[in-house]
Amino acid sequence: MNPDRRDRLRDAAIEVLADAGGRGLTHRAVDSAAEVPHGTTKNYFPTRDALLRAVAERCLEQYRAITERLAAAGPGPTDREGLVAVLRGLLENVAGPGRSRLLAYLELQAEAARKPWLSTILDPIATSDFTGLELAQRAAGLPVTPQRAAAVTLAMHGALVHLLADGPDTLAAAGLDDLDGFVRGQLRAVYPEDRACPEDPGA
Repeated sequence: MNPDRRDRLRDAAIEVLADAGGRGLTHRAVDSAAEVPHGTTKNYFPTRDALLRAVAERCLEQYRAITERLAAAGPGPTDREGLVAVLRGLLENVAGPGRSRLLAYLELQAEAARKPWLSTILDPIATSDFTGLELAQRAAGLPVTPQRAAAVTLAMHGALVHLLADGPDTLAAAGLDDLDGFVRGQLRAVYPEDRACPEDPGA
């Protein structure tokens, strides 16, 4: 099969999943989004599970490509201000080029709650997030423990859902109407600036 067409179909499936949700992910909808003849998607991915697997694998490929670009760009933030800029940029990406991929990823997560094999494909994305953001916090010179690093990562993950939904009252209640303030507040809560954070003896 043509690998370029396969990728085109997988990219179109991400857009369909992002726009129409899990119920809207059909072979016909992907054919239409990819502008290919009717039946093309079914020829490449015969079942809905095969289509879901293809979308999950494409999301994982895209995530790895992004992390590789970030790694190639340099060693990461060297201080707290640099880390603020990195985290704020990740949240800002939700409203920009990352929106469709993130929406599709969340739809896949919902499917994965009922399909363990799908969870296995997606698991490296979140796992890499915890590892990568812990490394970023260490690079910024913060007194990191696994627990503190995880708290920051979980706050970022929780913010994504609300940013995608874009409910103004919810954003205001969470402090997400000011992304810079949100990031700084999360870091202050985990790593207070007015005193040193003692290392966790159990870390």
